[in-house]
Amino acid sequence: MTSVIPHRRRHDREILALALPAFGSLVAEPLFLIGDSAIVGHLGTAQLAGLGVAGAALSTLTGVFVFLAYATTGAVARRIGAGDRRAAVQQGLDGIWLALLLAVPVALLSYLLAPAVATALGASDTAAPYAVTYLRISTLGIPAMLMVLAATGVLRGLQDTRTPLLVAIGAFTGNLALNFGLVYGAGLGVAGSAWGTVIAQTAMAAVYVFVVVRGARRERARLRPDAAGIRACARAGGPLLVRTCCLRAILVLATAVAARLGDREMAAHQIAMAVWGFLAYALDAIAIAGQAIIGRYLGADDPSGARAATRRMVEWGIGSGVVLALLVVLTRPLYVPLFTPDPAVRQQLLAVLLLVALTEPAAGLVFVLDGVLMGAGDGPYLAWAMLATLAVFAPVALAVPAMGWGLTGLWWALNLFMLVRGAFMAGRTRTGHWLVTGAVRA
Repeated sequence: MTSVIPHRRRHDREILALALPAFGSLVAEPLFLIGDSAIVGHLGTAQLAGLGVAGAALSTLTGVFVFLAYATTGAVARRIGAGDRRAAVQQGLDGIWLALLLAVPVALLSYLLAPAVATALGASDTAAPYAVTYLRISTLGIPAMLMVLAATGVLRGLQDTRTPLLVAIGAFTGNLALNFGLVYGAGLGVAGSAWGTVIAQTAMAAVYVFVVVRGARRERARLRPDAAGIRACARAGGPLLVRTCCLRAILVLATAVAARLGDREMAAHQIAMAVWGFLAYALDAIAIAGQAIIGRYLGADDPSGARAATRRMVEWGIGSGVVLALLVVLTRPLYVPLFTPDPAVRQQLLAVLLLVALTEPAAGLVFVLDGVLMGAGDGPYLAWAMLATLAVFAPVALAVPAMGWGLTGLWWALNLFMLVRGAFMAGRTRTGHWLVTGAVRA
């Protein structure tokens, strides 16, 4: 017992040193949406419903490329564990170039397809114009979003989560001030909210690129694009792209179902998803620590250290989920009125938030193990597991309108999705097949 305690304390220090700053940077994205929701919600229910549809579409378009951060974190951390910092930075730069190559066509298609996307997601006639406006302006920030993802992955792999925290604090503060000023001060309404977010995201990208380029020059890594390195990043991220596409398909399907239930249901769902996203990113802070720590242990040929760190992070994840669940339930009277003055929307939201809280402990397990397997480079398994989870969720969600289960029925389906996902993650971790050591995963 006495030999176990020092190891646990060492793991706790490692986890907290990475997870606490990562928490601040991770919640920046949902905080952008929460801030937008709080400001736009007071313009009207249709505006908030439109923001909900646009937010889901934008999160999907950018979220499918989150492998730019996740794959980069684990790969860079492996190089750090193997003692090759220059190669670690070089791999990160290849990821940033890949982000730039992907961003331009994605932004262009997003702008052109905005009306079709709003229709496909079930936006009502009153909400659709606001959704299209927000979408088209916000797509201008997609290049910045993807560059931020890649650069963040580089810094996390280098075991630096403090720099992303500082950048996130500045960006969120600027985003909130810009949105308030443009929405109300300039009278731009929903368009003002979108412009504020684009400006804040572009500033974030500029700061990240400056920090990474400065580090690359210090390590004498090449700055020009390398075709072989970019292709290697794309191959490593492929399975995680499949995994994330399935995850986003689940969230988009949930939004489409909610939109077809009515504007009030969609508005309540939008707020609930903003809260759910905030909680998810909070729990993902431990997962980010997992990506960096596990990649480093495996790069240093230490599978026993990776196992021990995983066990401790699981304990942290479940415990954090319990705490967050209690906070969601106990503080509802404080934060629900901030989002909407509509009594019908509030009533829907109060019931849904109980379901959000119900699976937070399981969500803590899911996010931690997801991060562990990403740090290990176990992307192919994550892709197959999420495909299977989508196959379970989709028919249940599609049955919600036909069966008259309403918004609470939809959130029961989302809880089922989380439990199924947790079963796949736990099963894989127990096998040990993910424990592949070396500077590069074979």
